[in-house]
Amino acid sequence: MKKLFFTLSAFLLYTASPLLAQNLEVIPLGVYGGGDESNLSCYLVGVENSNSYLALDAGTIRSGINKSIEKGAFDVSFETVLQQYIKGYFISHGHLDHLSGLIINSPEDTAKPIYSLPFVAEIFKHNYFTNASWANFGNEGESPILGKYTYKKVKPFQSFSIANTPFSAELFELSHVNPQKSSAILLRNNNDYVLYFGDTGADRIEKTNHLDTIWDYIAPLVQNKNLKTILLEVSFPNSQPEHLLFGHLTPKLLNEELSKLAQYSGLEKLNDLTIIVTHLKPSGNQIEEIKRELLENNPLQLHYIFPKQGERITLH
Repeated sequence: MKKLFFTLSAFLLYTASPLLAQNLEVIPLGVYGGGDESNLSCYLVGVENSNSYLALDAGTIRSGINKSIEKGAFDVSFETVLQQYIKGYFISHGHLDHLSGLIINSPEDTAKPIYSLPFVAEIFKHNYFTNASWANFGNEGESPILGKYTYKKVKPFQSFSIANTPFSAELFELSHVNPQKSSAILLRNNNDYVLYFGDTGADRIEKTNHLDTIWDYIAPLVQNKNLKTILLEVSFPNSQPEHLLFGHLTPKLLNEELSKLAQYSGLEKLNDLTIIVTHLKPSGNQIEEIKRELLENNPLQLHYIFPKQGERITLH
């Protein structure tokens, strides 16, 4: 009887282990920060084999899905990914390179929520989903109200669920050329977390403490190895003058900011933390310059990933 119990227990543990150990995954639909309209900021985040994703920003949708199909991340049609797999959108701020794909593809999309801080919903209502510029696919604003997208306006640090996904989330305010705003989202699935930043300047330059507040908040997740990745922008190389950054980061400023996180979490806890570098601007050879500067000056021993459009990233 004891042998039977042991065998049954081992079987249940073995069969349950894949469910307990499901990895998070990121599928980049767009990785650049302007300049190439076919490859602008958009990252699908989901759990392996779930076909249930939240889009983090939506600069490029169609080209990114098609590239993902071409590279084997999906084996279904564009329409299936757009209409069924993407369950909703988080939009960090109102710039076109972070939401134009959502707008252009809205006639073919299905009803979904748009999660954001309140200021983003206002931008949609007054600048994009208007009769003069497109049509009102939102659930508020100018008539006729088509109501395909529902604005889910969330306050900073307020926990909420992402409908039809396993995720819960919190949002944080960022500064993107102060006083203009952007935002970040912390996604949770069980004890695994992903932190995504929209465009952001460094606290020192923006004269805010928004990033410092986030570093303090997530330090326990870093210490416990629950934070699987940070998706954070580096738009310019170090040669870009600080007064011409327009609310963006350089490799030097990234190190400056993450050194503050190390002060909260402990330096050794940042070793091998995965940073997915987003929003590189494809001008001249500056992407290669940014990559070289990050890899050659890596005092925190971070693990950098430079995402490629359509190529799945599995987070272990």
